[in-house]
Amino acid sequence: MKEIVIDPITRLEGHGKITIFLNDDGNVENAYFQVPELRGFERFCEGRRAEDLPIITTRICGVCPVAHHMAGAKALDAAFNVEPTETAKKLRELEYCAYYIYDHILHFYFLGGPDFVVGPDAPAAKRNILGVIEKVGLDIAKEVIKHRAYGQKITGILGGRPTHPVSACIPGGIAKPLSEEDRQDIEKMIKSCIEFAKFSIKLFHDVVLENVDYVNLIKSDPYNLRTYYMGTVDGDNRVNFYDGKIRVVDPQGGEFAKFAPNEYLDIIEEHVEPWTYVKLPYLKKIGWKGFTDGPESGIYRVGPLGRLNAADGMATPIAQQEYEEMYEALGGKPVHSTLAFHWARLIELLYASERALELAQDSMITNKKVRNPVGAPSEGVGIVEAARGTLIHHYKLDEDALVKKVNLIVATTNNSAAINLSVRDAAKGLIKNGEVNEGLLNKIEMAFRAYDPCMACATHSVGQMPLEARIYDNENGLIRTIKQP
Repeated sequence: MKEIVIDPITRLEGHGKITIFLNDDGNVENAYFQVPELRGFERFCEGRRAEDLPIITTRICGVCPVAHHMAGAKALDAAFNVEPTETAKKLRELEYCAYYIYDHILHFYFLGGPDFVVGPDAPAAKRNILGVIEKVGLDIAKEVIKHRAYGQKITGILGGRPTHPVSACIPGGIAKPLSEEDRQDIEKMIKSCIEFAKFSIKLFHDVVLENVDYVNLIKSDPYNLRTYYMGTVDGDNRVNFYDGKIRVVDPQGGEFAKFAPNEYLDIIEEHVEPWTYVKLPYLKKIGWKGFTDGPESGIYRVGPLGRLNAADGMATPIAQQEYEEMYEALGGKPVHSTLAFHWARLIELLYASERALELAQDSMITNKKVRNPVGAPSEGVGIVEAARGTLIHHYKLDEDALVKKVNLIVATTNNSAAINLSVRDAAKGLIKNGEVNEGLLNKIEMAFRAYDPCMACATHSVGQMPLEARIYDNENGLIRTIKQP
């Protein structure tokens, strides 16, 4: 049996590899998405002061520290039996929207977008942000950098730091109120972000949706999985990133479950495989049925497409219009195409920008009451929607408010089983008779890249990235080495 190893996979946070096994006819027998990094963050959080966790856990990842900060803050709110003030909630959510703005821009233009803007079969040296700049022009590149910077600047104003925020480490609120001067600066930046989000949607329409080959690729069988979907919704079942109940829909779009954060253990179980350090969550009531999709499988998906499929709509007008257009174009709800994650991500960029403007213009946003007094320490669960999907922090505290136990289920962990399925199906659909080239391997990588996985989050560690794919024959002899910059 021949073996193809793509190690490392590229344009993601952290380190992973894909191992593909071919039968004697050169067709794919199986494929695995492996993460050779060790978990460990939960263990060395034990014994720490509770209020340190929203700061410590941001160090899991430099890409989505705001998500860990807010999940930790909400877990502490629950553990200390305190509800933040209305102004504190709005300031947290405003900071969270800013995080979404810079994170979704990062993925579309730097990580996922090159496959469409430059082309999936383009030379590897072109499939990056420099290739995107060459295609769209330097002026647009400057706008990309500017609006990512706006998102981080807003995070810095509200969070104390643009990358590893500290403002929400206080249970029951936030460290400081927002000044009117800062509010006005934030409002100006957000208005510009709304226009840039509109531009990004137009670019996606022009480059991707007007290209018949790309649309056919999105709709093709190798990139479709019929799974359950999970995401946080508000009281009207509309997408919400910061707060609400977690809703799960089945592969037909019917509601399967809707639960509060402290009920997550009734819904989710975690499976372990010996060949990866990432756990494989599944829906407890259905059970682990292996790597298969459909209504009989407990595998579910989170993230942009998961949230949109799990919700009944968006809570802002421009995002809602694009939401409706996506489902009309792709055949109705739910959409099962893995590559549709990219479109959903841009819809969320619109929503994050629109929602941020609503919050920045809210009359309560500069109110000085930003903290409520806490109760006795106990146990708490905090759930937010990280850019990559549902993020769960579960803390158990002792009577001295020291941490006894921590459980983290991050977005990429929730998606890990589905990522394996997506990689396997893409490999099976694309590799025929042993024919392999760099463009084809990149199309297999596109199956995981759509999820915007963060392996540093999923395994809670940092890894190195040797850039090499090796192809072996059935006697384990090296046939060819492909290096990717």
